[in-house]
Amino acid sequence: MEGFAIELTSRQLQIIDIVKKNAPITGEMIAEALRLSRPTIRADLSLLVMLDYIDAKPKVGYFPGGKSSRSLGSGYLLQETKVKEIQSVPIIIRETTTIHDAVVTLFLQDVGTLIICDEEGKLTGVASRKDFLKVTLGNPGAASMPVSMVMTRQPKVITIGPDDPVLDAAHKMIFHEVDSLPVVVPCEGEGAVGKLDVVGRLTKTSIVKLLLDTEANG
Repeated sequence: MEGFAIELTSRQLQIIDIVKKNAPITGEMIAEALRLSRPTIRADLSLLVMLDYIDAKPKVGYFPGGKSSRSLGSGYLLQETKVKEIQSVPIIIRETTTIHDAVVTLFLQDVGTLIICDEEGKLTGVASRKDFLKVTLGNPGAASMPVSMVMTRQPKVITIGPDDPVLDAAHKMIFHEVDSLPVVVPCEGEGAVGKLDVVGRLTKTSIVKLLLDTEANG
């Protein structure tokens, strides 16, 4: 098998995760967790045992194999890590904040994007350094304008949930060409349809740090 990489399927990655969290576990129990029949996953189990991702002990069940989750690659790590595990505190300002004060906050907090909420603390938009640069260049009156004049408004804001995989967040960042995402949960209660509470923020830096820390500790 040296020099020959096998790309594991989504189902095989699920099996590894189930074994890691529930060992010792029987093949029947794994199949039940996947809502499949035992024969359906027999080939998957055999392959994973052969590759040492899981280990089988007669009359006992399956255990994690000799290979760590690190050996599955960064894609597996990002899929298994939830956003809430690496999110940071959101930097929030109000819609009525002036552009001058917003820019000051941007640099004092050393962030690339500010999250904007209404008086009830519900997400209404985001504004990046680029947004502020566009409006302030050659416009001396921009400093006193409210940030609501330049922000990207909800629902056009790209967001992520705390229980979503970090991999999903990374894909969104790349596709939409943004450096951070507000971490949000749907508001509850009457009249809350479509409104979002901000519970954190996720940055590209946090994702890179997750990967580097895993490499260092691996």
